[in-house]
Amino acid sequence: MFALLDVNNCYVSCERVFNPKLVGRPVIVLSNNDGCAVARSEEAKALGVKMGAPLFRLQDLIRRHGIVVLSSNYALYGDMSARLMALLADHTPQLEVYSIDEAFLGLQGDAASLQAEGEAIRDKVHRWLGLPVCLGIAPTKTLAKAANWGAKRGIAPARNGVGVFADPALQTMLLAQMPVGEVWGVGRKLAPRLQALGIDTALALREADPAWVQRRFGVGLKRTVLELRGVPCLELEVAPEPRQGIVVSRSFAELQSTEAALRSALVAYTVRAAEKLRRQSSVANALGVFVQTDHFRRGEPQYARSSVYTLAMPSQDSRHLIRVATAQLRRLYRPGFRYKRVGVMLLELSPAERGQGVLFAEAAPTSEALMRTLDAINRKMGRGTVGFAAERLRQGWQGRAAWRSPAYTTRWSDLPRVGAGPVRS
Repeated sequence: MFALLDVNNCYVSCERVFNPKLVGRPVIVLSNNDGCAVARSEEAKALGVKMGAPLFRLQDLIRRHGIVVLSSNYALYGDMSARLMALLADHTPQLEVYSIDEAFLGLQGDAASLQAEGEAIRDKVHRWLGLPVCLGIAPTKTLAKAANWGAKRGIAPARNGVGVFADPALQTMLLAQMPVGEVWGVGRKLAPRLQALGIDTALALREADPAWVQRRFGVGLKRTVLELRGVPCLELEVAPEPRQGIVVSRSFAELQSTEAALRSALVAYTVRAAEKLRRQSSVANALGVFVQTDHFRRGEPQYARSSVYTLAMPSQDSRHLIRVATAQLRRLYRPGFRYKRVGVMLLELSPAERGQGVLFAEAAPTSEALMRTLDAINRKMGRGTVGFAAERLRQGWQGRAAWRSPAYTTRWSDLPRVGAGPVRS
């Protein structure tokens, strides 16, 4: 049996752990640069706050209902996620980390024992971390996702945030209530096409002919149909495949016009991409850079360009990747424009021990020991403790975060205090 566990309103729930005054109040968490709502409490949802709603359009609603607005605090959310996944890994080795707030678990037992085990996991997560979670348990991953949807809504036999849908009759009842757009693997784009064909519910999708589905929509949706029928097509990815490409980019809080500002941001993004590359023990065989202006500003001149450079030798060394990235930026940059974004792409990734490169090419200077030391210091002391001069020359491109909460669990100075005494490390 598969269990899908996810954190209810994850970002808001993480904030409430350390600020209990937020419990029961409408809360929204904003995206990078405080642009739009990316997380909402149930109270905010009830007031009509939509996912992705721009902040400027919510101002009246915020004033009328006293909605608490917070900037995203990814240091906090990432650390709370790591603690959650470590707790789940202690419970079972059959664990697939699906996202920052979701994980699949492999479980065994009958319906009664699975219900008890699910409730025990839920209670332990709440006691140890303070996070509210729901679990859906079923014979396939797609059905487990559906069971989780049912558990959140208290659809029988779900109780206490845990829904075990092992019985085919219970699955039929659940899928009959589930809109087809809520099915894992369908989503908003595909749902209207299915609805136009009379497939409005998950049950109707389950009853569709798999061969017809494959002809019309491809093999991916056919697997979804089979999974809804209780035929496992997706296994637990206990050891997930490394990424085939890494992209790091952010929109600027304020439009930037100087090459120095773009270079400073690009260096910071390249350093972050290289850290991710080394973490999965890969090397990049190509590197791309892109720049673009804000196309929403119709009255301003627009410019967007990108380029990809094939490395002579595969690399994971931040220094070499920075040199290549900044050289591409020099070719792409044009004065007279106000830029909204710059980004770096590490492409054609391969395992570090199998990187090839161009025959007879001069090897780029690299030091695995230096990179290991750099990563170790930043892991222990905090990201950015040791870095490169160019990324420290901030040029006003940093993201806006006017309402960010403290990094309660990852920064000594932000540790919650009891009493008036100083924090001692």
